[in-house]
Amino acid sequence: MNTQFIMDYLSTLSMNNNREWYHANKDDFKKANAEFEELLQALILEIGKFDSSILHNNPKDLTFKIVRDTRFSHDKSPYNPAFRAHISSKGKLPVPVGYYLMMKPDNQSFLGGGLFADMFKDATKMIRDYITQNGEEWEKIIHEPEFEKYFTVKGTALKNVPAGYEKEHPQAEYLKFKSWYLEYPLKDEDWNDANAFITRATEIFQIMKPFNDYLNKALEGFQMPER
Repeated sequence: MNTQFIMDYLSTLSMNNNREWYHANKDDFKKANAEFEELLQALILEIGKFDSSILHNNPKDLTFKIVRDTRFSHDKSPYNPAFRAHISSKGKLPVPVGYYLMMKPDNQSFLGGGLFADMFKDATKMIRDYITQNGEEWEKIIHEPEFEKYFTVKGTALKNVPAGYEKEHPQAEYLKFKSWYLEYPLKDEDWNDANAFITRATEIFQIMKPFNDYLNKALEGFQMPER
């Protein structure tokens, strides 16, 4: 798998973000996409060594389109120069939470975990309720030394603790959240060696796993809204 080819393609797309260039270089897109899927397959096999629930996934089913929806955006660039994927027991759906990867030039790449989507009110309530009842487990996970070395919990948050929850609850700050996620930033040079990247990404995802497991226990029984 040639991660450098992927980054070179995305960098050039970023500088030529128009339909004419994209279609004139469609073969390069296909090659870069195939390389990315090969990278995902290698990651699935490595992650599967500590989380077998994701082994059944086909890389093609985990990726997101690079075509942007520009209808409500001031930025009319037709493409997002990034390759993205979410690896979980149910593929790329946001729930259950899993392992997120974004490959984007100019040091904008990152590895992620947890719930990024904050539009699912039922999911938000389920996690808040679970934290109120399992606060000690939450604290143990987020203050584990290896976890704190790499992560702080991020997410869209309200200014105040929402109605129905104790303002003085020990985890009150986290009850304000509507989403709970982790990010591990990557630099462009991290993609120079594909095998070294896979080793590092696997280590980072394994450190994320207890956090993901906690949220997935909270989200047990959640049903994605029908479109």
